[in-house]
Amino acid sequence: MKLTVVGGGSTYTPELVDGFARLRDTLPVEELVLMDPAQDRLELVGGLARRIFARQDHTGRITTTNNLDEAVDGADAVLLQLRVGGQAARHQDETWPLECGCVGQETTGAGGLAKALRTVPVVLDIADRVRRTNPRAWIIDFTNPVGIVTRALLQAGHKAVGLCNVAIGLQRKFAALLSAAPSDIHLDHVGLNHLTWETAVRLGGPEGEDVLPKLLGEHGERIAADLRLPRPLLDTLGVVPSYYLRYYYAHDEVVRELRTKPSRAAEVAAMESELLALYADPALDEKPELLGKRGGAFYSEAAVDLAAALLGGGTPYQAVNTYNRGTLPFLPDDAVIEVQAAVGAQGATPLPVHPVDPLYAGLMAGVTAYEHLALEAALHGGRDRVFRALLSHPLIGQYAYAETLTDRLIAHNREHLAWA
Repeated sequence: MKLTVVGGGSTYTPELVDGFARLRDTLPVEELVLMDPAQDRLELVGGLARRIFARQDHTGRITTTNNLDEAVDGADAVLLQLRVGGQAARHQDETWPLECGCVGQETTGAGGLAKALRTVPVVLDIADRVRRTNPRAWIIDFTNPVGIVTRALLQAGHKAVGLCNVAIGLQRKFAALLSAAPSDIHLDHVGLNHLTWETAVRLGGPEGEDVLPKLLGEHGERIAADLRLPRPLLDTLGVVPSYYLRYYYAHDEVVRELRTKPSRAAEVAAMESELLALYADPALDEKPELLGKRGGAFYSEAAVDLAAALLGGGTPYQAVNTYNRGTLPFLPDDAVIEVQAAVGAQGATPLPVHPVDPLYAGLMAGVTAYEHLALEAALHGGRDRVFRALLSHPLIGQYAYAETLTDRLIAHNREHLAWA
């Protein structure tokens, strides 16, 4: 089995490699190709990746290249984890929206739109080259904003599934609180990427006992603290929102906080410098502890499970991003939703979802409309399309903000926007 990671020079890649090494019985990788245009980073990451495989007695071969066609040739699955513009562009996404009193974040609001505009054309070019070189390969997208990027891939007819680590992270946390094995925890996970709610936590599978009331009753304070939301709110809702819902439920509070501290991009950039220095040490043969602070917890396990399922093995039920196709009747069929799905060689088929409370359905519908307009702007460009997308976003919504944010988005991203 051959897997290719596009964006393989990311400082996060050793986490993924460690997962491939530990879970080789689930996903027997014979060749792992790390592809990245940044040759200096690629060699550092590739060297550590080989040492991790060697330490764990993995017999697979790791190669590095900056040639995309060579990297995807013969691959069974291609994982996308790229960041157009790097941490410098992310820093901009996280700062200029704050000047208008709006959340500055890399996947949500105006910053998320900027990232989508930079990313979608690049990802579609990569996917087209994958299809020309190797049309049978699956594309697994971990590149944010995952919902919009996955919709772009599916709309263009690619064999693609989107992946996020929010669900698997909550599954692991809930399992620990319940003293249960993660495999025994099934989440009724519903929403869009970075806009999800756990409406039930079931023991033993999709039809198992719902222990969410028990979790909230016994561990509500801890869960609320992790989400940085008040415990009474969780008691009122009776569900567990993802931590991204704080941008909606406590928008002004978050803006005040973000204005008083360095951007997350600045923090990550400093961390990446430290990580690259560690990776250069030829004695290092395991992922360093610092990598755990980089974000993306349990991504490697989710990626292994998804790739294995798409290639004929792995866990049958997983939370993924895929077409709605009637699963949520209040959304268009071609909306990309994030729900539990049966995953196999034919792709992802969403499991049935219980009726969704209007409190959540309304927000999902609004953000889905934004994602449709965001993709139109990413595919076709133009100031008017950018403005329409921003005006439609529930975190913006006022024309004066949308006008100003449109101008600032274009000004800060002109080098990445062919039409600008």
